[in-house]
Amino acid sequence: MNNKIYQPTKESLHTHAVSEWFEDAKFGVFIHWGLYSVPGFAPLGSFAETLKTNYDKAMLVYPYAEGYWNAIKDPNTPSAQYHQAEYGNMPYQGFRQMFLDGLNEWNPSAWAKTFSDAGAKYVVFVSKHHDGFCLWPTKVNNPREQNWYSERDLVGELAEAVRREGMRFGIYYSGGIDWTFQRRISRTLVDYSFSTPGGDYPVYADTQVRELIERYHPDILWNDICWPTNQDTLFRLFAYYYEVVPEGVVNDRWKHTTPGSKFMGLKPVRTIMDFMIKQMIKKNPDIHSALVQPAIPHSDFATPEYTKYKDIQANKWEMTRGIGNSFGYNRNERHEDYASFESLFLDFIDAVSKNGNLLLNVGPRGEDAQIPAEQLSRLTKFGDWLKQNGDAVYGTRPWIQAEASTVNGEAVRFTKKDKNLYLMILGKPSGTTIKVKDVYIDGKACLLCDWSPIKIERDGNDMVLTFARQLNDVFVPVVLFQS
Repeated sequence: MNNKIYQPTKESLHTHAVSEWFEDAKFGVFIHWGLYSVPGFAPLGSFAETLKTNYDKAMLVYPYAEGYWNAIKDPNTPSAQYHQAEYGNMPYQGFRQMFLDGLNEWNPSAWAKTFSDAGAKYVVFVSKHHDGFCLWPTKVNNPREQNWYSERDLVGELAEAVRREGMRFGIYYSGGIDWTFQRRISRTLVDYSFSTPGGDYPVYADTQVRELIERYHPDILWNDICWPTNQDTLFRLFAYYYEVVPEGVVNDRWKHTTPGSKFMGLKPVRTIMDFMIKQMIKKNPDIHSALVQPAIPHSDFATPEYTKYKDIQANKWEMTRGIGNSFGYNRNERHEDYASFESLFLDFIDAVSKNGNLLLNVGPRGEDAQIPAEQLSRLTKFGDWLKQNGDAVYGTRPWIQAEASTVNGEAVRFTKKDKNLYLMILGKPSGTTIKVKDVYIDGKACLLCDWSPIKIERDGNDMVLTFARQLNDVFVPVVLFQS
């Protein structure tokens, strides 16, 4: 075991290498599940479209159901109208007991088995989201909301179940937003982004994350939005984490507070920032790529949402996305509102070829702790493909190029591992012959799913692959080249 002691400095923390297990894992499952999962309501749509079409109220009407408490603060939102019709004047706090009652049907071992069968190698569990409710029996007192936690140790039970299945266990924590400490309504993206509480909250957050590290030794420390302490306190937290979990990794959403942070929270400044972002949105159709996380002094990997890259990335990254348009369970979403398995999987292979992982979110229901069938069906199909072709994914690294295409226009992606090179055709090609443009690879080749031989021929700058079988029934066939 690595007993290295890290100092709370950028130079010392930078000596912590990204752990091999995280480089190798490729596929993780994210879980958004909490009090907001009981109402499970948000308008349909996409976050990107909401920002374009209704920026001034975007954070009240966007499709993320985990934002329910903030959304019902404005009586004119769809969420507030739903709340009035279903729950009358019940405060958000009323969902606490309803959620806890639903735990009678929760089986963490069944969840873990589902994720393992899907081919996931790690799980990241939301321990506390923006509503501040803790899914473990925290000993850190919340001075603004009494008993705002679960006495049943949901974090601990799931951690044990996940690790029993041979997967790594990570913890998400909402460090930048906690609506029990900051109850101001957030309407715009800037309202939301600069609503980090001050006062006694920074000490509260730091103490809670240290408690999570001490109790559960999370393999991933996944913070959200930003971080409420100064840099020195943050670096001391990182040094402590690496000491307790030497192979642990931290994500890139730890933008710490600075003397200018309070200035950015002032209403006139937020108004100017909102105007600038609206102008940027008009000019940039790809909102998720435009709204990148601000650079921070130290992290192990980046976590862009719904983002694809054109080229291989030098640094490790993780595409974070939902199966639908919400992270928390949204009862409005039907089968057709979820991304198809095919589109999810092609995004996954694209990310892996460019040095990325996929963290794919599930949003279980709050009333009975069950994962919706529409989400389970996608996970099952991931598992089916990975059982046959996982060698082309797990433990691989990017090749000298990530992309190519066939003469028929099908996209091609590459990965490598040791002396093996994998060529993946994104889609369901037909026939027995594939011509790949501007690529030629020497060596023996076979179809990975059944080891049937493939003949390789050169045609000018192109490579012709002739298969021993029809490809019509093979989704994302993988060609294995052995030198």
